[in-house]
Amino acid sequence: MGKHAAAGKPAQKNARSLSRHQLVICLLLIVVTVVAYWQVSGCAFVDFDDSQYVRDNPYVNAGLKYDTICWSLRAMYQGTWQPVVWMSYMVDRDMSALLFHSNVTDPRVCHLTNLVVHVANGLLLFFLLSVMTGSTWRSALVSFLFAVHPLHVESVAWIAERKGLLSTFFGLLAMFAYLNYTRRPNLQRYGCVLLAFALALMCKPMLVSLPVVLLLVDYWPLGRMNLRWRLVWEKAPLFVMSAASFVITFIAQRASGAVSNLDVLPVWCRIANAAVSYIAYVLKMLWPSNLAVLYPVRPMEPLIWQGICSSLALVVVTILVIRTGRRRPYLAVGWFWYLITLVPVIGLVQVGAQSMADRFTYLPLIGLFVVVAWGIPDLLTGISATLRRLLQASAVALIVTLAVCTWSQTGFWRDPYTLFDHAIKVTKRNWVAYDHRGVALCHHGRYNEGIRDLSKVIEIEPGYAEGHMNLAIELIASGKIDEGISHVLTALRLGPDSTKVRDELAYAYYTQGKLDLAAEQCRAALRLDPKFLSSHNMLGVILKARGRLDEAMSHWQTAVRLDPGYADPFGNLALAYFSKGDYAAAWKQVHLMKKAGGQPHQGFIADLSRRMPDPGR
Repeated sequence: MGKHAAAGKPAQKNARSLSRHQLVICLLLIVVTVVAYWQVSGCAFVDFDDSQYVRDNPYVNAGLKYDTICWSLRAMYQGTWQPVVWMSYMVDRDMSALLFHSNVTDPRVCHLTNLVVHVANGLLLFFLLSVMTGSTWRSALVSFLFAVHPLHVESVAWIAERKGLLSTFFGLLAMFAYLNYTRRPNLQRYGCVLLAFALALMCKPMLVSLPVVLLLVDYWPLGRMNLRWRLVWEKAPLFVMSAASFVITFIAQRASGAVSNLDVLPVWCRIANAAVSYIAYVLKMLWPSNLAVLYPVRPMEPLIWQGICSSLALVVVTILVIRTGRRRPYLAVGWFWYLITLVPVIGLVQVGAQSMADRFTYLPLIGLFVVVAWGIPDLLTGISATLRRLLQASAVALIVTLAVCTWSQTGFWRDPYTLFDHAIKVTKRNWVAYDHRGVALCHHGRYNEGIRDLSKVIEIEPGYAEGHMNLAIELIASGKIDEGISHVLTALRLGPDSTKVRDELAYAYYTQGKLDLAAEQCRAALRLDPKFLSSHNMLGVILKARGRLDEAMSHWQTAVRLDPGYADPFGNLALAYFSKGDYAAAWKQVHLMKKAGGQPHQGFIADLSRRMPDPGR
């Protein structure tokens, strides 16, 4: 009895020691990640989806409530179905009101939420690998590389990329649930896998590859391959969910015009670009320099040769990892993790104007980090204690260096001008970056520079409809109405038809006094979207100018009913009630306008006060 008790003491001590190591690793992981990314707390919204997703989204700015939850569950906004992401933004809106007494979502809250989720992902990854492999220190290295690699700055610093962070979070939870299921299979534990996977797909469809990833971890480190076809059949519900998510996403993005047609980007070009991107991501992982928010589509002429060379390199590496798979299974698992999880975003189905994007590596690089963390110690098996300590010191130095690079890269996200100015400097012929920098310059009152940038967009890519549209907006705002209208019509010809194009045409015609043409464009916009607020407001203004005040008020009332945070229609309603002699109703609209963040004209307030003192005082 005494002999067994004595033998048990060292085991208990080792267990306590391991627990302390894990605690220290977790604390260090949190501190290093927060320090590396702390600059995001002072970053603003960037005019690159942030406005559509959060800043100017009326549903998000209404906060989390029954109506907005229902909207998030049915919305195919921006070409994706992501209800969990919308709800997280709504929570940010409520937190902004609680912490900063803000009427709209504060970017600081959004950025800090992103950082919290990223830290949680790093911790989840560490615990998942530790439990699956039993190797604390190698798991820690993977987690630190994941947490502070500069390629992941875009995923954390870009508010609109919350979907990538949350999908990874629920994907890792699904893997935890699957690990729990493999230890004692039952329906309840399998249900947890399905729930976590469903939540991941409700954030971003990139996680459609998770069932295949689970087959990889069955091979290593779980060692379940003796079950053979049972491994595939038990994942059948997950494959069905992946297929459904893929179909829904493709239909939504096709409907939104985000998917390029084959005549715009041929199949051979997409395949070549995919091969080049696979290699480019590996190179950027090894040497993360010249990182940009967007990399333009590569020129077709050299792409075919680059594609051939990259394809050969991919084939050679794949053959090597397969041949060494029995002796070093982590090589095959890590490499195929990287290849497979990148498939949904590698560009075979081209969405957007980019050839590649740093944010696409958020989940896939975990596979390559596993190869590094397990491969280097294996290569150096049998080295002396001195060399082992040198290797450990090198790992620490690498993490510190990457954290410093991440700190530097995060600084470019402080405002849209800085972000796209950097992208222009580190890439070539980046018309999308010129487009966004031009818009940012105009928003800061630097119209001549902004219009010069927007003209550069058209010079580089004459067929870029969004570029024509943005140039038109600034030309019209600067008084060059006819020139602006010509660019709006070009954008309309290049397509697709949109409320934004119709609304801008309406404003331009109204400025020229062509009220019938302006009204026609407003109605065209409302046929595309009956809830389009700006066109309701503009059409009301036009109808009032035509002497049809009651019809005008109907459109303004529709606008404020759809979005109580839209200030302009309240001001127009106040003027309308004033003209009707209903001064109490006019004062009510004035107060609603102020609540929505608008400021009524002081001359109007003075006239209204002379007729009736403010009843709210």
